[in-house]
Amino acid sequence: MASITFKSDVCKGCGLCVTACPKKIVALDETVLNAKGHHPAKCIDPSVCIGCASCAIMCPDCVITVEK
Repeated sequence: MASITFKSDVCKGCGLCVTACPKKIVALDETVLNAKGHHPAKCIDPSVCIGCASCAIMCPDCVITVEK
């Protein structure tokens, strides 16, 4: 099983990772605002993550880490 982590404090909520995820398990957390005033990305179901790292590749700020 893959492990996915987000540096929520620096995420700018652009949503590129959301569209890149083939399993559709990455979403913007509408209940949280980070220090920059953005809704950060989060994984809504880590057990479904296949570790493809498409989200991390698309992230322009390198806030996503995927480990297999």
